[in-house]
Parts: sequence; C-alpha cells; structure tokens
Amino acid sequence: MDQTFALRRKEIVEEQPPVSRMVERWPALFTETQIYDEFSRVASKNLRQQFYEALDRHTPILIQMMKSKRGKVGQSLEGFLHQIDTQNITVTRTIVLRCLPMFLGDDDSEFCRTCFDSDNGEDSAHVPVGILTVIPEDDPKPNAAGLHLHPSIVAVILEGDLVLDDLSSYPEAFCLLFGLVYALHLDYPRSMRYSFEFIQKILLDIGQNKLSPKMQTLKNALMSS
Repeated sequence: MDQTFALRRKEIVEEQPPVSRMVERWPALFTETQIYDEFSRVASKNLRQQFYEALDRHTPILIQMMKSKRGKVGQSLEGFLHQIDTQNITVTRTIVLRCLPMFLGDDDSEFCRTCFDSDNGEDSAHVPVGILTVIPEDDPKPNAAGLHLHPSIVAVILEGDLVLDDLSSYPEAFCLLFGLVYALHLDYPRSMRYSFEFIQKILLDIGQNKLSPKMQTLKNALMSS
C-alpha cells in the first residue's frame, strides 16, 4: 500500500470516485490496519493513539462543561452523562462522543443509526456518512437517553454501504470513520460539522490556525482548565 499511495491519492483527489468503486479497486484500504496507515500517510499522525489519548485527556473537563449546560440541551445531556462508568473506558468514551453533537449544536439523527441484527440494512441506504449500532432482537429497551452501550456490532456507513461491519464499539467506529474520511478525501457531514472539527483540530491538532469561533471558545476553555 505504501508503493501505490501516490497513484491511489491522485485517483481519489482528482477523480473523486464513489466509495463503492474504491472498495472494489482497493479492498485492503478498508481494513483497520490500512486505515490507520493511510491516515498516517495523508496527515502524518498516529490516528488511533492521538484520538484516544486526547479524548481521554479532555474528557473530565468536557463532562464538567456538558453538565453545566441548561435548558433542553442540558436535560438531554444529563440523560447520557449519568450513565458514565469510570471503570469502563469504552462506555465513558461512547457517552462523551454521543454527547458531543448535542453539546456543540450538531444534529446526529442521520449520523447515528440503530438496527436489530435481523434487519437487512435498508435503513442505512441513504446515509452518506454515519455509524450503525447493531443490537440483538432480544436486547432490552434502550435507556431513557436511547443508548445501547453493549451492541452486537458497530458498523461504518459511507454512501449508504457498510464498509466496516465487525467493529466492537462506537468510539472505535468513529475513529476509523474519521480515518476513512481522510483516506477517501470525503467531506464532513454538514449536520456534524462541529463534532468533526473538534476531532480534527482539537483532538488531532490538524489545522488549528483556522478554528471556527465556537471551536476557539471551546479550545480556550479546555486549555485554561
């Protein structure tokens, strides 16, 4: 994959092929190891390490800031935050990442999808970029916040197709999805623009010289705490 990077990158940037064609042309690119390697080639960053280290570092302050929210947003956030389990880092990461869109004013209704393992996936056919949480038929009803913290599998959706469908957690899926967005030169979903900007510019320290006003305010708050 190293030797073909220049050719692949030229094709992706200049031709902007559909994701389905990239899956056919470069199937190895849609594996965990190669996603991380490709991100390193494109952005010169260790995606997995920096994503999790920065997320964990900022989590205590983010939780404090989220808990200070008032009104309907604050109530919705509280429904998620009270389930944080300090003994389970995956649960904590999942909840913080699920809270992030609400906290930043994004809309994750199309991005975060849920289905039973007996479904055929048609519900995701029109999702351009998203994460699908798959739960068993006999799964108990979600809690009041609508969270399923122990899914059967989690999948990554790109242009209506499940390009990764054997992941174990929401944080893992989000990290790999972000890597694929870079690897395939895709646009961020508009309804999640601030969440993706947060990951790019604050967690991964890419393009910090062009922060939006909202992200600059958040960065200042995180750095001063």
